[in-house]
Amino acid sequence: MCGISGILNIRGNNSPRRNELEQMIHALQHRGPDGYGYFLENDIGLAHARLSIIDLEGGDQPIHNEDESVQVVFNGEIFNFLELREELQRRGHRFYTHSDTEVIVHLYEEHGKDFVRHLVGQFAIALWDRRRERLLLIRDRAGIRPLFYTTVAGRLYFASEVKSLFTQDIIPRRLDPVALGEVFTFWSTLEPHSLFEGIESLPPGHMLDIEQGHVRSSRYWDWEFPPGKIHTRRSVEEWAEELRELMIDSVRLRLRSDVPVGAYLSGGLDSSVITSLIHNYTDTALRTFSIGFEDEEFDESSFQKELVSYLDTDHTHVTCTRKDIGSIFPRVIWHAESTILRTAPAPLMLLSQHVRESGYKVVLTGEGADEVFGGYDIFKEAKIRRFCHRFPDSKLRPQILNRLYPYLKYSPTSGGTFGTQFFRQGMEYINQPFFAHVPRWTTTQRSWKFFSEEMRQAVADKVRFESILRILPPDINSWEPLNRDQYVENHTLLSGYLLNSQGDRMAMANSIEGRFPFLDHRVMEFAANIPPRYKIRVLNEKYLLKHSMRGLIPESIRQRNKQPYRAPDSQSFFHDGKAADWVMDLLSENELGKAGYFNPAAVEKLVRKCASGRVIGFSDNMAFVGILSTMLLDKMFVQGYSFEACT
Repeated sequence: MCGISGILNIRGNNSPRRNELEQMIHALQHRGPDGYGYFLENDIGLAHARLSIIDLEGGDQPIHNEDESVQVVFNGEIFNFLELREELQRRGHRFYTHSDTEVIVHLYEEHGKDFVRHLVGQFAIALWDRRRERLLLIRDRAGIRPLFYTTVAGRLYFASEVKSLFTQDIIPRRLDPVALGEVFTFWSTLEPHSLFEGIESLPPGHMLDIEQGHVRSSRYWDWEFPPGKIHTRRSVEEWAEELRELMIDSVRLRLRSDVPVGAYLSGGLDSSVITSLIHNYTDTALRTFSIGFEDEEFDESSFQKELVSYLDTDHTHVTCTRKDIGSIFPRVIWHAESTILRTAPAPLMLLSQHVRESGYKVVLTGEGADEVFGGYDIFKEAKIRRFCHRFPDSKLRPQILNRLYPYLKYSPTSGGTFGTQFFRQGMEYINQPFFAHVPRWTTTQRSWKFFSEEMRQAVADKVRFESILRILPPDINSWEPLNRDQYVENHTLLSGYLLNSQGDRMAMANSIEGRFPFLDHRVMEFAANIPPRYKIRVLNEKYLLKHSMRGLIPESIRQRNKQPYRAPDSQSFFHDGKAADWVMDLLSENELGKAGYFNPAAVEKLVRKCASGRVIGFSDNMAFVGILSTMLLDKMFVQGYSFEACT
């Protein structure tokens, strides 16, 4: 795992300079604390910050081919590099390192830009071809590793994180109101937007091809589903057996490393699958890490202990308090570089810190299983809502909603008529591919009432539910409903929020590489062809995944209802009715007025409500965390303060 950055002079006479590359890559030291590497030649400059995981002695980047005409810097891992290396050597290619990076340059020689189709991995790649004067920027299929770019004054700048770009004074520092409106609707920006004006995020499964001044963006992979109803003659047992074998191989590949590899253990199904497969099908010593909470509502420690005992793992448990979350939150936003609507990333940053202190650099996690195998409540909600829509006058069908959210202290289904009305909202979108997400987006968009008048005008006609149609496939309405729901979730919450704010950034803040076996593209392609009835059996989520793990994990965990990972939100910032000085300063009338995003009077009422402990619902909690994180973003990235100065 590493950080990358670079500059390409597209037109004019403004070649990159070494000091510019040093400024950019030093801002990413947390991603690669083990050394820096540079390549400078005429119009191109590449830089790399290294976190040593494979080929500890000889894997310094940039890496080149035999005649040095192809140069590459790379953030991530190519998990099938051993097989690719063997094949390339048979074809006559000579290697000078043992790193996974070197297969990239030789694959490019063989296949041109189609080389990426041969990779099993998670990556952000910058490849320079001197002969063609071509720069390729490529991001992995699921969007696990970030990559940002902007064009200013005839130059293209790119980097793993925005803070690297902002070391260059020529790049403007402004939040994009439309992107902010998207986050306060969809939980993430819509690709290719970043939260900053003029800076784009390369979407998952895309490459940017800059050749002799011409810039072209193209998609090389997407998570596509078959049209129409999915029929199969295969039994559940046959599907489960193939899934188990595929997951074993995915885990096995992700254990390749020259340093010890650990695993996160949440107590839920997904991390239990990963740890169980490591235990039962590999020779890797099982080292696990978990996070727990002082609040019983959020804590899953009892399930974690059960699996630790079952698998006999060497385990570290970290307890996170509300005070911990409030204290670390500015640093969370510094690394996330995004408005967030939940505090959930903060405990994960604390956990990765303990992983690093334990001498580990790599962990496997269960991220992605809910999106790939139908685990979220939002999928079950949509199934019930579609079921009820067929008989809108039925009194019995809406009662099925009471089976949702058994883990929530304040559930939207517990309000009788209110709960029923909540899930009947958005029925006018029943034929839209984003129908499942309307209740969530409606709740999130209530935060708009805290926007300033200028912000409301900026987003009013530019951010609507229909805005998402821009990034959806033209044939998506021919897919089965659950598959439509999964695709939308994958292209909003997963790649835009979970893999960014909770995944890559919180791990890399402490120089930890997270690996995600469920997001192997082979697993995703397999899951796309599973009949929906095998993903959600009545209301039993991830049915096939559970079926494939019989006898490998405790039944209490295998049959457990999904409990999403959550953390205390607004209550993390108030103690004895008071907030920390830095919180009150950021949310003061003066600071809110200067920034211009929010209405100071409305925010003041929200702060008083939070201080009194009367905020219990999703909407106000999301609003408070979203407002606070946005003000931190403005302070750090627009005004240029460090996160230490914000506290």
